[in-house]
Amino acid sequence: MQNIAEHMEVIGADGVHIGTVDKVEGNRIKLTKKDSGEGSHRGHHHFIDKGLVAGVEGNKVRLSAKADVAVTMEEEK
Repeated sequence: MQNIAEHMEVIGADGVHIGTVDKVEGNRIKLTKKDSGEGSHRGHHHFIDKGLVAGVEGNKVRLSAKADVAVTMEEEK
């Protein structure tokens, strides 16, 4: 988690864009509001548990789950 920084792109295991890192809060990655969900989820911060992080590659945070699965695991606040 220490390698994850603001403005990094978060992608699923399939390479699909999920969001952009706002910051790390405890054991979760907080995504920016403007790039965090569609429809009724738009305009809300979403969080991804650090347990889904497979690794950091350059300026990208790759998750162990595919994008469509990872999005269902996000915690909205």
